[in-house]
Amino acid sequence: MIITDTHTHLYSEAFDDDRDEMITRAIGAGINRFFIPAIDSTYTQSMYKLEESYPDNIFLMMGLHPTHVKENFYEELKHVEEQLAKRKFYAIGEIGIDLYWDKTFLKQQQEAFVAQIRLAKKHKLPIVIHCREAFDEIFEILEQEKNQDLYGIFHCFTGTIEQAHKAISYGMKLGIGGVATFKNGKIDQFLNQIAIKHIVLETDSPYLAPVPYRGKRNESLYILQVLEKMALIYSLSQTVIAEITTENSKEVFGV
Repeated sequence: MIITDTHTHLYSEAFDDDRDEMITRAIGAGINRFFIPAIDSTYTQSMYKLEESYPDNIFLMMGLHPTHVKENFYEELKHVEEQLAKRKFYAIGEIGIDLYWDKTFLKQQQEAFVAQIRLAKKHKLPIVIHCREAFDEIFEILEQEKNQDLYGIFHCFTGTIEQAHKAISYGMKLGIGGVATFKNGKIDQFLNQIAIKHIVLETDSPYLAPVPYRGKRNESLYILQVLEKMALIYSLSQTVIAEITTENSKEVFGV
């Protein structure tokens, strides 16, 4: 059984004390495909080092995270372009709009999101979307940018069934993680109405640990709890869920 974690920040400082042990635990449990989203230029070398250590397991994205869109965002976007020109990546991400923490840079976030969508189209890559309290703003831009070259993953999907269908209509698969296990997560109430061909699994580690680890540091091993929950939601075996969602990840990332 091959399990794919489509979104995990394995380079995070939260893993500095036990990164190798944590990754080894996950690989030992059959989780051996890790897709790594970017945040900003300060993490690029850490991402490359991670890939060097686990070349058969680590697949990197490049992009500027919306919460890191600040006054210098043009410089950061230039860094993204420079890295894309140098080597292979598997997606542009994570990109999008976050209005939970700070609304100060909304216009800049919107500009950065559009610019990175267009970079993804130019390089024939999927996008991985971060959306927090910004569904309307995200959908407005996706509507503007939609075409046959727009596709990817709506990471950490937490919206309604209507928003799920809308995201799918723009060529997005839904990234499902620990929130599906929360009592107040709500998405577990309608996910079985979404065809599983539109679903990929993720952890977003070290964030959003699933039950029974909620509130603790998340790690890729805990995708097993997400897998277990999805098997219950879809009334399928965990092996089948792992197989289908891994195939879905291959469709998105091309590997």
